[in-house]
Amino acid sequence: MIDTLHLALGGLSGVLVGFTLGLVGGGGSILAVPLMVYLVGVRSPHVAIGTSALAVAVNAASGLLSHAREHTVKWRCGAMYASAGIVGALAGSTLGKNFDGQKLLFLFALVMIAVGVLMLRGRNNPGIPGAQCNRTNAPRVLGYGLGTGVFSGFFGIGGGFLIVPGLVASTSMPVINAVGTSLVAVTAFGLTTAFNYALSGLVDWVLAAVFIAGGVAGGYGGTMLAKRLSGQGQLTTVFAALIFVVAAYMLWQSGSAVL
Repeated sequence: MIDTLHLALGGLSGVLVGFTLGLVGGGGSILAVPLMVYLVGVRSPHVAIGTSALAVAVNAASGLLSHAREHTVKWRCGAMYASAGIVGALAGSTLGKNFDGQKLLFLFALVMIAVGVLMLRGRNNPGIPGAQCNRTNAPRVLGYGLGTGVFSGFFGIGGGFLIVPGLVASTSMPVINAVGTSLVAVTAFGLTTAFNYALSGLVDWVLAAVFIAGGVAGGYGGTMLAKRLSGQGQLTTVFAALIFVVAAYMLWQSGSAVL
């Protein structure tokens, strides 16, 4: 049972996660999982993954409302990406529950580094403001959605740090639109993964509630800052830098157990 101090740390962690979701559309779970394990003190990586999936899903839904008010969400693209990804998330989360927890965190960090490098390489690409999802790019959007869903479910993450580059690659939309649109899929993926983990009793409901409360507050601030940083590749750079920092810490913490 987590004491009052660690519940308070859970609320603070929620603020950080919500802010990150609002700012870059991803990073919610790449922060949530290590925060729950290393700061809040959740001993089981699988419980941390299941609980963070639920919290991130709800916080992403809150962030989505903020982005919708700023008109940065492309709803058709989000729906297509999410529908394909849910299938992948179900399969990925089933595999993830049966995989060693520390190895899961270690592999998670390696994937993060690879994605961060790809994002930096494309940071000067402004994208096409009027980009939409249509019959021409539908196979690419659905394919990226399915693949992202598998990773999201396997690692117990909302998947935003994969969805944002996936949306940019499959539609050429600007990063600010990819951030807003990604929250549709982050919400869907997180709920799918959380449901699968909850069936196995791997969700701490009290901690999830505290985390969500903090995340709603942080999400509003993140959305406002995202709009200010959306030009000249600044948002992409912030996104990639966040990924590298958290990945390095996770490799340090889980590497000894794996190696």
